Amino acid sequence: MLRLDQSDAIISGNKWFKLKYNLIEAKKTHCQTVLSFGGAYSNHLHALATAAKSFGFSSIGIIRGEPVESLNNTLQDVVNMGMHLHYIDRKTYRNKTNPKFLNQLINSFVAEYGKIYLVPEGGTNNFALQGAAEIPQIIKINYDYLCLGCGTGGTLAGIATAAEVQNNVQIVGFPALKGAGFLTNDIHQLHQDYQHKQYQNWSLNLDYHFGGFGKKNKQLLSFLDYFYKRHQIELDFVYTGKMMYGIYDLAEKNYFEPDSTIVCIHTGGVQGNRSLIN
Repeated sequence: MLRLDQSDAIISGNKWFKLKYNLIEAKKTHCQTVLSFGGAYSNHLHALATAAKSFGFSSIGIIRGEPVESLNNTLQDVVNMGMHLHYIDRKTYRNKTNPKFLNQLINSFVAEYGKIYLVPEGGTNNFALQGAAEIPQIIKINYDYLCLGCGTGGTLAGIATAAEVQNNVQIVGFPALKGAGFLTNDIHQLHQDYQHKQYQNWSLNLDYHFGGFGKKNKQLLSFLDYFYKRHQIELDFVYTGKMMYGIYDLAEKNYFEPDSTIVCIHTGGVQGNRSLIN
């Protein structure tokens, strides 16, 4: 297991790699504020708020859904780190990639927050792929499979472009969303936008979403408990838990070649497990 969750106490997992070159670009273009989108338990916004504070930016989080009287742990954290929260209803939130909507939204904040740098939901853009492509540099062993959980597909897309990914290695992504077949086209498009070429060294397994994004059941939670007791490694129930369950299940079904070496990436996100505590 590649323990990216140990890279930083808060900006952990794949988030730093996806944010790194975005923040460099924000500095280069003299922006004072970074703005992005996410749900109420967003690992992305949690990391962005911390990174913004650390590197001298103001930050704005556009939150999907209605305001609540009592903030959950994730939102309280980002507020404590200085992020300004702006709530929009779920219907309006669907416009998060619409250029006209984005221009209007950003312009509404400029007077108070100065020049704004937009980071897409989940942090996925060309700069994110550039950062994610650095992840395989950390792996110092020979391996046959590289596995990771997927949300927007940006981390997988970046890793697939890395020269350090050894020949004949297969990258296997485990989407956390139900019906995530669309990610195949999204990743192809990310590669086209980034390097104007396609890669054949990756695939997606759509069978381990446990009902959809953020969904869970007793089977998954029991596996997280079992895995922690056996390895003393905490997995999150949104991404890494589903990935590891999938790896175990596929191994039992002889999906992987005999005597192969599998590297699984712990992409962080365990802060979201606090929502499991009532």
